[in-house]
Amino acid sequence: MTAPAATAAAAILKQYIAQLAEPAPPPPDEPWAVQSLADGTAGISLLHVEMASRYGGSWLPAHRWITAAAAGHISAADTTGLFLGAPAVGFLLTTVPPPHQHLYEPAQKTLHRHITDLAHRRVDAALTRIRKRDLPTFAEYDLFYGLTGIGAYLLRTDPEGLDLERVLRYLVALTRPLAPGGRGLPGWWVRHDPARGESPRFPGGHGNFGAAHGITGPLLLLAQALRRGITVSGHEDAMWAICAHLEAWCQYGPTGPWWPEHISRRDLDRGRPHHDTPTRPSWCYGTTGIARAGQLAGLTLHSPALQEFYEDALYRALTDPAQLAHITDTGLCHGWAGVYQTAVRAAADALDPRLQALPDRLGGILAAQARPGSLPVAGLINGDAGTALALTTYASQQAPTTGWDACLLIN
Repeated sequence: MTAPAATAAAAILKQYIAQLAEPAPPPPDEPWAVQSLADGTAGISLLHVEMASRYGGSWLPAHRWITAAAAGHISAADTTGLFLGAPAVGFLLTTVPPPHQHLYEPAQKTLHRHITDLAHRRVDAALTRIRKRDLPTFAEYDLFYGLTGIGAYLLRTDPEGLDLERVLRYLVALTRPLAPGGRGLPGWWVRHDPARGESPRFPGGHGNFGAAHGITGPLLLLAQALRRGITVSGHEDAMWAICAHLEAWCQYGPTGPWWPEHISRRDLDRGRPHHDTPTRPSWCYGTTGIARAGQLAGLTLHSPALQEFYEDALYRALTDPAQLAHITDTGLCHGWAGVYQTAVRAAADALDPRLQALPDRLGGILAAQARPGSLPVAGLINGDAGTALALTTYASQQAPTTGWDACLLIN
């Protein structure tokens, strides 16, 4: 990265900070919206915490945002998860740097107690569902609102506790086919379509591959736990089962391997996906998130061949003009910020030396396209806050100081 590029990135970042200077009051009819890590104040607060932690200066802006995110009743209902409610605010507080943690310690302890209770209730319900051989929903297991996301919070706060152990044991159970013998559906096969509804294109539900809502999310959590020495019975077998599924559905084209975003029952029966070319290589559904999960699986399972395969897939996807042309915004979920931030984390672990050049190249594209206010929302996952957080990494050429990207399970 050249000095002029660094200066330009820092200048753009300042514009984002100025635009996101003050938290807005919650909508009167949606007071819970501030507790959203995806779209609300909690997610935007991560930007101000990272800025204060990285660059110093006054803690007051971050404190204002945290206070706004925690205003009112914080929900720990069974519909909450990492990106909404108590787990979202709890995750936010894990990013607070040590000199300021005492300000939030009582709140953090209370939140943690409610989150662990939530984790046990959710695991109990999920295991009951498995015993009945019913199909799950995204909300049971995914990263955004399911047990994978709650597990990501627990991995940061109490990695050796019973709460995370139960979540991991559940994920192991999730990888077992629902029907014995034959071609039983994968245990993570959901009963609804990709939009959480019913449609004639997906009779009998679908199987999802993405990091946000599919089986790549559990693989990321299992790998991140194993990397930290946290394991349960069947842990590695579950990871290999997911990798085998990814291998079975990997498609090969002139520009390298790719995976479908999801498959229908018809796709499963005929053994091939319903589209013939890769879609955008995003973190949430595309090769970027899947390849990071596979890379971490190879790393933690001590399989250099597996790691190198996924690193090659990542490199080829993120240097293919046809695939990159599908990326149309700068957001974290499916835009340049998520692609860049994942590439940074992947390059730090890479065996393949080609990955070292990716962050600078992708960061340059991100900075060139970043325009404060150009996205329709201000939040973390699809809005300006996520773009700005990725720019903090690019402008400083250093990994996040707060570990905010652990909410994507890439770190």
